[in-house]
Amino acid sequence: MAPDALKKPPQAPPKFTATPKSIKEATDVLLQKSRKVQDDIVKGVTLNGATFDNVLLPMAYDENSMALESHIIGFYQAVSSDEALRNASTEAEKVMDDFFIEASMREDIFQLVDSVLEKNKKLEPESQRLLEKEHKGFIRNGLKIPAGKNRDRFKDIKKRLSELSISFQKNLNEETGGLWSKPEDLNGVPEDVINGLQKGTESNEGKVRLTFKYPDLFPTLKYATNYQTRKTLLIANENKCNNNIALFRETILLRDEAARLLGYPNHAAFRIEDKMAKTPETVNDFLGDLRTRLSPGGKIEIAKLYELKQSDLDQNGKQAEIDGHFYLWDNRFYDRLMLEKEYSLDHQKIAEYFPLQTTIQGMLKIFEQLFGLAFVEITPGAERDKIADTGNGKDIVWHQDVQVFSVWDDEGEGSGFVGYLYLDLHPRDGKYGHAANFNLQPGFLHPNGTRRYPATALVCNVSKPTPKKPSLLKHEEVVTLFHELGHGIHDLVSRTIYSRFHGTSTVRDFVEAPSQMLENWCWTKSQLKALSHHYSYLSDSYAEAFAEASKLEGKPSEQIPDDLIEKLLATKHVNDALFNLRQLHFGIFDMTIHTPASHAAAEEIKISSLYNKLRKEISQIDGPEVLGSSYDWGHGQATFGHLVGGYDAGYYGYLSSQVYSADMFYSVFAKDPMNGKEGRRYRHTVLERGGSQDEMQTLIDFLGRKPSSEAFYHELGLS
Repeated sequence: MAPDALKKPPQAPPKFTATPKSIKEATDVLLQKSRKVQDDIVKGVTLNGATFDNVLLPMAYDENSMALESHIIGFYQAVSSDEALRNASTEAEKVMDDFFIEASMREDIFQLVDSVLEKNKKLEPESQRLLEKEHKGFIRNGLKIPAGKNRDRFKDIKKRLSELSISFQKNLNEETGGLWSKPEDLNGVPEDVINGLQKGTESNEGKVRLTFKYPDLFPTLKYATNYQTRKTLLIANENKCNNNIALFRETILLRDEAARLLGYPNHAAFRIEDKMAKTPETVNDFLGDLRTRLSPGGKIEIAKLYELKQSDLDQNGKQAEIDGHFYLWDNRFYDRLMLEKEYSLDHQKIAEYFPLQTTIQGMLKIFEQLFGLAFVEITPGAERDKIADTGNGKDIVWHQDVQVFSVWDDEGEGSGFVGYLYLDLHPRDGKYGHAANFNLQPGFLHPNGTRRYPATALVCNVSKPTPKKPSLLKHEEVVTLFHELGHGIHDLVSRTIYSRFHGTSTVRDFVEAPSQMLENWCWTKSQLKALSHHYSYLSDSYAEAFAEASKLEGKPSEQIPDDLIEKLLATKHVNDALFNLRQLHFGIFDMTIHTPASHAAAEEIKISSLYNKLRKEISQIDGPEVLGSSYDWGHGQATFGHLVGGYDAGYYGYLSSQVYSADMFYSVFAKDPMNGKEGRRYRHTVLERGGSQDEMQTLIDFLGRKPSSEAFYHELGLS
């Protein structure tokens, strides 16, 4: 039971009551207000009289207040069950992006900002950073291109790139493809997965439908004994969004053209300039070195997996399938089989100890102890009605499945309010298909010095509960959930002056580091024990269903047994080289398409063939190309939302930020992961600062020195 003091947040949660009509109206009002702020600055301020307070500050306040509505307006397209509302959200985002492009290219505003910078008046550090970022932003948005044809072309490109990004993600969110399969073709797939599949009628009578959503896709690729089923599903998944092929190609070409208009040799040089890496050469050296170090291990891992494949096919009388190749559709299947056979690790059994709701409660408890927080769930009904502005608790969520928590500092941290956390965990039509954290409303300081508190949402796609089983998490899903919750905590505890720098608004090659560091808690014996709770203890009906299915006498242990944990921990680095080579494929593909020697060379790139050719060369795993198909057998780039949604020339950050995350964990937390003193120091030194100072300085402040790559390479066994 939460203390009474933690039941009355000082700020109401956001509302999710929009209609297609209200979204359009709200967007128009927001943009009119913002345009007026800018126009008033230009009318009322001369170049000589331009200061931070009369030019930058009014725009920063406008940006703060606008973000309270604009983030939610754009969020509906990722989560709403109403197609009309999703469409209105998408259109509103296009209109807002067009406005932001126009605003970022206003010569009259730029001249005033330039004048403020030249005066070089002393500002407090976060305001100085805002001034410098704003000034650089105008230059990066084309204001050093002479007015005329080229600048107009640059603006047109920016607007088109925004349209392409929004359309690309919409196509991914609304993808509804799948395959009808006979039950016998799904031999080996867990029964609860098959029971959850859509049953066919008429021409599909007797069949079940596999979608490309994670709860269907991954179990089938891991467990289906029929290789043809796995092959067909994998190839179909690589071709599930082919309406994005042309959008991706146009995006790459327009980025390259825009970078050259700005005077950069390519898009990667433009994007990486203001990141921690600074230059494409630094990135390519890092990726190249890692590839050289990992490739021999990848070869050894494939050889072992192929040996297991031969043995498995031989034992099952399938010698005709032994052809000297280890295929993409073999990888997840034999990786899983290796864990079971050589490490006696059954991920289905481990999942029994991680029901979704108790696991989330356990994760929140870890964050409470580590960072000095308190999470109070606001349940449907009277509790939500009480804190909703409208008096109707249904107005503070966008779907009935969504959970809401108010988040507070614990007594040691002062018992103050922190913000709101939302969890939207199960798949549905039209919903964002992966796992991600979305900022709904940033935090910042109001002009009067009071704080605006943030709201953040975790959006996942975990299988739904059934009458016989709750939603159960595989260990990799536990890791993913903890990672994304880590982003949510970063979003919640950030305390910046300006919304521009709030939470995860850091450079891309740092932003993953805090969450990657927290993944280590999911590989720590004490924390796995604390998170676990066998589902048969949740209710009598689950206990009966478990007893019936398992045929065991008596109940299993309530917490995961030590021997199971030991088996799991022993597999942490099994086939690690192959996993990281897969990440390298994504990173090197990203850099290759964004560093062509010329624009003509960019136009010559056969993107699908390059994607698959690089995968074959880097991962060393065979695809349909060794069976006679051309390299354009699949179009994985058309499903790759990261490269169109902000990680362009930045995917390397998933690997490079592990350098920082490994260093932070092994230097500070490895000996005692639940050290609350260090956890709070981490909260205040790293998470609280968001992007309000240079990220390298944040690392130096926390570590007491510049970061080292030693722990990263040691963790990969590559010291």
